[in-house]
Amino acid sequence: MSNILIMNGAQPYPFAKGTLNAALTERAKARLEGQGHAVRVTTIAEGYDVEAEIASHLWADTVILQFPVNWMGVPWPFKKYMDEVYTAGMDGRLSTGDGRRAEAPKAGYGTGGSLSGRYMLSVTFNAPREAFGDPAEPFFAGISVDDLLRPVHLNARFLGLEALPTFAAFDVMKNPEIAADFARFDAHLDTQFGAHSDAHPDAVFAEAGHAAA
Repeated sequence: MSNILIMNGAQPYPFAKGTLNAALTERAKARLEGQGHAVRVTTIAEGYDVEAEIASHLWADTVILQFPVNWMGVPWPFKKYMDEVYTAGMDGRLSTGDGRRAEAPKAGYGTGGSLSGRYMLSVTFNAPREAFGDPAEPFFAGISVDDLLRPVHLNARFLGLEALPTFAAFDVMKNPEIAADFARFDAHLDTQFGAHSDAHPDAVFAEAGHAAA
């Protein structure tokens, strides 16, 4: 089996304490360990050691990024984590700079990633599923979840990781369907990490028009 690092990037607020993201993190840990995988968990809001996090990325075959989508991106502690951990790892451990070489300074940006594993986004939204993929919806205007989260995908790709399909739970504050979300999440994990997984790395990134579910 494989080594899996789960990063819980939730930032607790009085109106959203991060319990769903914590539950999804613990659910993934238990299910993946039950399948025989070794799992490490970092709860970012509780603090972290930069060197230990780099070591965990080097250890992991797959990194799961679990977070609520706040203001169209990752919560601020998760962005701080990326700034600190990923930047420190640009010494060759996570990436060799930005991938460009002195003899060709204009080519190859973003190709210096040192990792060779996979990553998966698992996200929660206040927005309903229907807000995505529909050109008639005025705000997102037809874009998908993965279109919205493209910067997060690019960060992972910068390190050399390849994408697994994204999981998303929608409308979790106004119209939650937590039991159904848990069931879909279990099935998603089984598909991507079970003994008979046939996941195709980078499929979501390459086809950003595909709405995550």
